[in-house]
Amino acid sequence: MNRATARQLGRFRLHALDAGIQHLDGGAMFGIVPKPLWEKKMPPDERNRILLALRPLLVETGDELVLIDSGAGNKEDAKFHDIYGLENQGSPTALEDAIRDAGFQPSDVTLVVNTHLHFDHAGGDTVRLDDGSVVPSFPGVTHIVQQREWEFAHQANERVRASYLPHNFDPVHEAGLFEFARGAAEIVPGVRALPTPGHTPGHQSVLIESEGESALYLADLVPTATHLPLPWIMGYDVEPLITLETKRAVLERVKGERTLLVFEHDPETPWGYLAPREERPTLVDQRPD
Repeated sequence: MNRATARQLGRFRLHALDAGIQHLDGGAMFGIVPKPLWEKKMPPDERNRILLALRPLLVETGDELVLIDSGAGNKEDAKFHDIYGLENQGSPTALEDAIRDAGFQPSDVTLVVNTHLHFDHAGGDTVRLDDGSVVPSFPGVTHIVQQREWEFAHQANERVRASYLPHNFDPVHEAGLFEFARGAAEIVPGVRALPTPGHTPGHQSVLIESEGESALYLADLVPTATHLPLPWIMGYDVEPLITLETKRAVLERVKGERTLLVFEHDPETPWGYLAPREERPTLVDQRPD
């Protein structure tokens, strides 16, 4: 089974990586949206959970190989896997297998960007070895995250604490590999951090631009294509009204600029463009004229 899907963006090559799946509660994933509406689009299982992808993005710029998010890692126990319906087995996880399927080795990655530090986005930043120790998965590689997200992860209250597991990111910091962005910033030429708060105060999306073309890795601002309508916001978001305004601004921008949207959690749709003349958010595969 091939775990990588590629497309060209200017002179860059984008690889959508299949790093496994998880199953999260549908009510939590759709917040105030009534179940009779969301279940038509994403049917739940007998435990009211919906199927979600874990889809990091590998950006091949020619000079850099940038990994955006890292999936859930290999450190959690059977109970954790059962609760979250997590399936990401591989060598050591499905993420590394997907990087190989894209034509690279994990050691080829030159930069890691974390949109935020929840376990399903930063879990693969570290790996548990056979002796039980936890070490960075990408030794010597700089990891970029927003300063605000780092602070929030270490001040986490009871509502969000279960999403922030220190063994996913503290060993990276202890190894001196974290670099903190403070707002919008160029990461490498053609790859920019774009603050998109709401899901967490320090959440960021990643804007990729090459030769007049652009793509936006939305992460949990718009986790699936089903979440494109403005009020379809996750119950997990700590500041949903901030999410609403962030989402409004971002979707207006990308529609006007004909930007490819990349979805981290959609189980069927890795990417697409917003049709410019449709009143309801509608995705098309090819860049609109």
